Amino acid sequence: MSAATAAAFHETLTVIDGCQFSNWFQCGFADAQVYEVRREYFEQWRAGGLAAVQVTVGTWEGARPTLDNLSRWYRVFRDHADLVSPALRGADIGAAKAAGRTAVILGMQNTSAFEDDLGLVEVFHRLGVRFAQATYNVQNFVGSSCYDPVDGGLTRYGRFVLREMNRLGMIMDVSHVGDRTTLDCVAHSSRPVVATHANPRFFFEHKRNKTREVLRALAESGGILGLATYPALCPKGATLEAWCDMAARCADLMGVGHVGLGSDCAMGWTTRDAMTINMWHWSHEPDYGAHSEAHPGWDPMPSWWPSPAGCPNLTAGLLARGFSEAETAAIMGGNWLRICSEGFEPGA
Repeated sequence: MSAATAAAFHETLTVIDGCQFSNWFQCGFADAQVYEVRREYFEQWRAGGLAAVQVTVGTWEGARPTLDNLSRWYRVFRDHADLVSPALRGADIGAAKAAGRTAVILGMQNTSAFEDDLGLVEVFHRLGVRFAQATYNVQNFVGSSCYDPVDGGLTRYGRFVLREMNRLGMIMDVSHVGDRTTLDCVAHSSRPVVATHANPRFFFEHKRNKTREVLRALAESGGILGLATYPALCPKGATLEAWCDMAARCADLMGVGHVGLGSDCAMGWTTRDAMTINMWHWSHEPDYGAHSEAHPGWDPMPSWWPSPAGCPNLTAGLLARGFSEAETAAIMGGNWLRICSEGFEPGA
């Protein structure tokens, strides 16, 4: 297929990115009293043909600061309605694409906003949150993270939270979550469980990447692995061909209906922000993670996906790898559309 034909095919797709965490508000992390919206990031979404993006509205924050984050997105929906609109139901994604906009799905990379109050799950659902990750980078009231030395699994409270999420139509995310806690989430969930932004551990050995056992469990639940372009979760210098080969191996293991895009795109942050996002207030030791003082902020995205505007390259790469048009459409967004359309509806 020629580049022009692949590009034309990409324009027909419902492209969905399972997770992005950029500094859309041009302010220091946890210091956002005065901010300016980076409209150019939304323009990149449109340039990449993105029909929907799940954005992070909370990592470490408790309930009150998360409300501040949500209020900023409500302002975005008012002031930039020509580019973006909120997605509360799966149908909102198709409507946004038809209108030439990108649907924004509000999600949290932690359950910290629920604090120890089960009633807050419904409160945040009513405010538009549709994804919540069980844990971020350290264990919490719900379970253990992938970085904890001991994974205690889903807690008693965590089971109540998961049950309430299932009831309301909020999807459980296990991207940063420990293996045992992840498997517990799958075992106790009545609905699909997803990893919105991670890669398989067979592609690159990283605590955030997922084992074959976890991948099979996610697929058996009806869930999805959102494959990341984030450099820290890929081998150094990984090419587009290597990324697409990883997608093919995941499709062989999980089934093509359980593979999607979850770039974990994180642009516009400083090194100080990166450390705060990694460690918050619970450590005095700096942890740059994949970052360094010599290379501030997150490592730049790869040349073949420099920003969300590069999404057509993924479509072309998957087609070149041998995926059919139907399979490519599923990976680039069709599978996420199924998850959102079914998962945002109330459960039993």
